[in-house]
Amino acid sequence: MSTGMTASTIASKDARLQRRIQRYGWDLAVQAYAQHWHGPLAGVQGELMALASPAAGEAVLDVACGTGVVAAAAAAAVGPTGRVLGVDLAEAMVQASWQHARELGIGHAAFERMDAEQLTLPDASFDLVLCSLGLMYLPDPDAALREMHRVLRPGGRTVLAVWGERERCGWAPLFGIVDAEVRSEVCPLFFGLGQGGSLARRCAAAGLSVSVERRRCDALHYAGAAQACAAAFAGGPVALAWSRFDEAVRVRVQARYIDAISSWRVGEGYRVPAEYLLVVAHKPVRPRPVRQVPTVTA
Repeated sequence: MSTGMTASTIASKDARLQRRIQRYGWDLAVQAYAQHWHGPLAGVQGELMALASPAAGEAVLDVACGTGVVAAAAAAAVGPTGRVLGVDLAEAMVQASWQHARELGIGHAAFERMDAEQLTLPDASFDLVLCSLGLMYLPDPDAALREMHRVLRPGGRTVLAVWGERERCGWAPLFGIVDAEVRSEVCPLFFGLGQGGSLARRCAAAGLSVSVERRRCDALHYAGAAQACAAAFAGGPVALAWSRFDEAVRVRVQARYIDAISSWRVGEGYRVPAEYLLVVAHKPVRPRPVRQVPTVTA
């Protein structure tokens, strides 16, 4: 799978296709995602929230909110005097977020289906923008970062989490295995944001000032091969491709994936390494314009 393609190349080539893949794929993945990923992602999401430190009364936007776990944590932090809006491209994820908020009795959080690259929100309307493991799926993450900058109030901050270096994510062979069975790459830019200082440079290009850049290493725990495959194929970004595979293809790709993660086997289970990159960036406070004093001539 290529990671050298630029965001602009992807956006001009097949951005519409990529958005459809992500939208309908995550619609299909919502239940398996909640079952297999809520626990493993709790650590990185907790660190993201600690870095964000939402304060009482703040307005928070959660981009690519998924099932609403991060949005719910933000709502608890800002309290009833604050407000939280979660947006996601997948309608099933938006509905799951509403359900999660209702179950927790949260009344000051709302959720909408919205494209992160074209937020239909007013300028300078949020104190904090969060995005937990969502930027990698966008055809044009630079456009999304510019939108985050636009909706932030001067002095506001954004806290982002993406997957880290490909070599430090033991489940990374998944994409190549699936791409061998389909006509288009399911996530052509997936690991690009986690490489080196790529995300910090993109934030700077969007007008955001980076103050924290931190890597986190965890392990994804699976009780056995069936759970590892369910998380990878049914609960992740390749869910749309998985839904269209016949039984023979499913058996083949599962066998290849289990072989790819075999070095991480512990007894009957698996401990697959995973790296995350977290970034905190601020929207600079614009200096007051200097009043021009007219020159008086004698």
